[in-house]
Order: sequence, then structure tokens, then C-alpha cells
Amino acid sequence: MPFPRRAPAAPRALLSPLTRTSAAAHLRPAVARQVRWETTEKKRPEEGRSFKGQLYQSTALRLQKEREDRERFAKQRNEGAGGRNAALTFVIFTTGLVGYYLGSTSYPAPSTASTTPLSTISAPRHDVSGANLEAAWADFVAIVGKEHVSTTPTDLADHSGSEWSSHISEGERPFLVVYPETTEQVSEIMKVCHRRRIPVTGYSGGTSLEGHFAPTRGGISIDFGRMDKILALHRDDMDVVVQPAVGWEALNEELGQSNLFFPPDPGPGAMIGGMVGTGCSGTNAYRYGTMREWVLSLTVVLADGTIIKTRQRPRKSSAGYDLTKMFIGSEGTLGLVTEATLKVTTKPNTTSVAVCSFGSIKQAADCVGKVVNKGIPIAAIELLDDNQMKCINSSGMTDRKWTEAPSLFFKFAGTPSAVKEQVGMVQKLAQETGSKTFEFAKNDNEQNELWSARKEALWSMMAMKQDSTDHVWTGDVAVPISRLPDIINETKDDLTKSGLFGSIVGHVGDGNFHAILLYNDKQRKTAEDVVHRMIKRAIAMEGTVTGEHGVGLVKRDYLDHELGETTVDAMRQLKLAFDPLCLLNPDKVVRVEKPKAGEIAEW
Repeated sequence: MPFPRRAPAAPRALLSPLTRTSAAAHLRPAVARQVRWETTEKKRPEEGRSFKGQLYQSTALRLQKEREDRERFAKQRNEGAGGRNAALTFVIFTTGLVGYYLGSTSYPAPSTASTTPLSTISAPRHDVSGANLEAAWADFVAIVGKEHVSTTPTDLADHSGSEWSSHISEGERPFLVVYPETTEQVSEIMKVCHRRRIPVTGYSGGTSLEGHFAPTRGGISIDFGRMDKILALHRDDMDVVVQPAVGWEALNEELGQSNLFFPPDPGPGAMIGGMVGTGCSGTNAYRYGTMREWVLSLTVVLADGTIIKTRQRPRKSSAGYDLTKMFIGSEGTLGLVTEATLKVTTKPNTTSVAVCSFGSIKQAADCVGKVVNKGIPIAAIELLDDNQMKCINSSGMTDRKWTEAPSLFFKFAGTPSAVKEQVGMVQKLAQETGSKTFEFAKNDNEQNELWSARKEALWSMMAMKQDSTDHVWTGDVAVPISRLPDIINETKDDLTKSGLFGSIVGHVGDGNFHAILLYNDKQRKTAEDVVHRMIKRAIAMEGTVTGEHGVGLVKRDYLDHELGETTVDAMRQLKLAFDPLCLLNPDKVVRVEKPKAGEIAEW
């Protein structure tokens, strides 16, 4: 019997909603049974299902398996991604730690300390390679012209030291010397040096004594010789604006035409730039004070080429920090002075000079104390010991012969009656302390003659050198005036015991004196020891290691003993604030690199 034909199923779109609902209802029990078998009952569905039921069952099983496969794949993917993410996180974290460690050791965080101890400082990193310096030469030529950049051996030697310096240069030479003419040119030169990390040493008159212009790290020397102009004289305000290469002697010749003068008077040849740098004084310091009292304002080029002016021209100001005083005595380590506004004063209408000799140097020093304590307004008191007077006679640098005994030279200034009164008072005090002779000038010629011995002191000692192995060491200290007789007497005895030929000279009215030693190469250590002991005495007497010569290289390691380490550390902080690359006259005043073993003398 033939099977009956099954009517074809109507397309889904043609089924009525009721029909579709019935079909779904028919499907759900079969799927439910299959799922239940797959999950809980574990029994195969009843046999004898219809083809349609089997079809639905097969479809449900396939869908279920695909869903399970997708869930398993997603689970594996999430687990794998979690592992990979953890590994990546570990790598990033480890790399960060290593980077932080290397960064913290190579580039330490900026210090928040108020001072910079030497133990915390790294050596300056300059570029003095031939290629860099030769390229800089072209830059300097473009700024000042080829004729104002020198590499001749003579110029390099002259800008490395001098025969009267206590620091003996040992192969220290600049690569070149550049001669600017304006502040703007100095600024452009410093911009080149800052960009190329080239150290710079300023050079003014070259008369300094403590190794101030020795180019310890090579680099270049900036010679201000072309900047020698008096820019403005304000007669009514009694001040003058000058460039750094104006000499104090030439300045006073110009000022004299207006009955004015500039009191600081250091050694012959000194120029304003160097006088500012060392904070000098001279024979007039007893009455008129030091360089610090006579500078109103400065124009300064900083290490990166920035130009600043410290003040205007009034005689007093309370406007902010006193940068003028800060640069005075800084020896070119904080900035390069390109202009200075100086106070001037009226020339005294009457001056005179007196000279008196004594039986001992202690008697002469005692006389100084009495004159100072009496408040006699003399202009200057200078001491020359017996050896110095012998040198003056032997050198023949003056027109007369002198008594070869410790002598005091007095300078008087004021009205005629005031000068006469001062001379009489000083003569009486000199007699009370044991003077043997006393003579005073009655006219200008006698005045120049009597004062000439004091002016020729250093040069007469240098004239005593016999050959190229002889050297002169001029060191100065200062003490409270009451201790002056003690330190002069002890230093004189020490000189005699050392076997060296030396003399004592000084602006003793303010407790400042100089020891001038003559020694040869073999006696260098003996000379160092004499100066070392003199400095120790001064500090023990609450004095200073330098009254007017400045620190330079020779005195820098004594500052810790005079001022204290923390004070010097504060100075170093100031140096690094203005010159973080240590380009300007490095190694002077304060160290910018730790010393080598045995480099500093034991205290």
C-alpha cells in the first residue's frame, strides 16, 4: 500500500501567527528533553521520534555544542590574556624601577640645602678639546675681528702669571686671548663660551699676587685692555663712570683737573677691573677706606652672557640685595665687570709727609697703636722694616739714602693748620715710643722724596733677585690693631730663623701688613712654611688671611679656618647659583672640585 503523500510545509512567512506559535510550542518540549538529558538525566530520549523531532533535536545539540565551544574558547582566551597582561605589567614595572634607579644615580634630584659642601659637588665638565676651541676661535673673530684674537706664545704666557705672583704657574696657558671693546662684545663672547662649555679667565692690569688670573683649566683669557675709557664724569654728583682697564693713576690725573681724586691706591699698574675683583685698598685705606666704600654701581656680564646693572647712581639705596658689594672681591668668579660707577672726593688742599725710625720693629708697631687710639686723622701710616730700608738703599731707586732701621711713614691731609697740628702730635707719640729720627716734608718736592721709599718697596725687593731661580712672595694678613705689635714681632723672628731674606711692609694703620720673601727654587717649601705660620697666627688673633690682596689660588684653603666650613659652603652655593657650569675663573676663592691627596697643607 503506498504511503500517503505528506503535504508540503507552508513557507514560514506564510504561516499564520497561530501556526508559528504552535510550531514553537511543539519544538520547546523536544529541546527541553534533549537539554535535560544532556545535563541531568543522562538518558537517551524515547525511541520512535518523528523525523521532525529528530531534526529539531540535532539542531539543538549542534547549537548547544557551538555555545559550549564558544564559552570554552572565551575562557581560554581570558586566561591567556590575563597571563600575558601580567607578564607585560611585570616587564613595564621592572623597566621602570631600573630606569628610576639609573636616573636617580646619574641625575640626582636638585638639592634643597642652603649650602653646597665640597663633598657633594661633582667636578666641572668643560670642553677644551682642540676642535671645540678652534671652532670658538672663528666665533670670536666674528665678534671682535681677527686682529683682536691672539694665540701668540708671548701673549699666552703673559696671561698665565707674573714674576711677582706667589703662585708659580706650571704649564697653565689659555688657548687664546680675546680683546673686546664693549659690554655687548663681552656678552657675545660669554654666550659662545657658555654654549661650548669653555672656561674663561678675566684679565685687567695683571698686578695681582695670589694667582688670580692663572688659567687653571685652559680655555680662554678675556683681556679688557681695549676697554680703557672714562665714560662720564659727573662733577656735581662727584662720581665717575669708567671701563675696567682704566688705571687708578690715569684716572686721578684726569680727576685732578677738576680738583677731585679717587682714594684707593694699590700698586702701580693696577686697573679698576682688577681693583674691584680683589676689593683692594692701598696706602690711603686708613683714612678713606677700601674699594668697597668707593664703588656705587657695576655693569656685569654673567656666565651665560646676561648683562646686569647692580644699581643706579645715588649715594645710598635700600633697593633689594646689594649685588654691587657681592661682586666686589669676587675675583671674576661670579661675573665680568665691564663698567664701574665710582665715588670721587675733593682733593685735600694741603698734604705733608713725615718719616721716623725706631730701634725695633715692635717699637714702631707700638707707635702705630698709640696714633690710632688717639684718633689723629692722618691720611696714611706705612711701616717698612730694616731689611726693606736696606733694599731701597741697595737698589738705588730713590734719590737719597735712608736710615736702615724699622721706619714709619706718615701722610697728613687737610687744612694747613690741621696738618701742622697732626705732625706735632705724631712726633710727640713717636718720641714716647722710642723713635730715633723724625723728619717731615716742608714742600712738595720733599714730600715726594720722602714718600718715594714707600712706593718703591716691592720693586726694590725684586731688584735684589740674582738670577731666574729667585722669586718674590708677597703675602698679606690683617689683625685687630691691638694685636699688630705681637704678630709683626713674631713674624719677624720667624723670618730670621727660617734663613730666608725677607722684609715686612704694611698699611699698618688698619692692622694690615705684608711679608715679602726672597727665595729660590730649592727654598720654595721653606717659604710656604713661613707664610703658612704667618696665616695661622693671624687667624689665632681673630684676624684675616688677606687684608687686600684677595684669595686667588694661594689663600682659598685657609678660608675654612677663618670663616668656618659652612660659610665657605654658602659661598660655593652662591658661585654655583651665578655660574652653574663653573666657567668663570674656576678654582679661585672656593674650590669647585675635591682636592687631591696631600694637596692641602696640614693645619
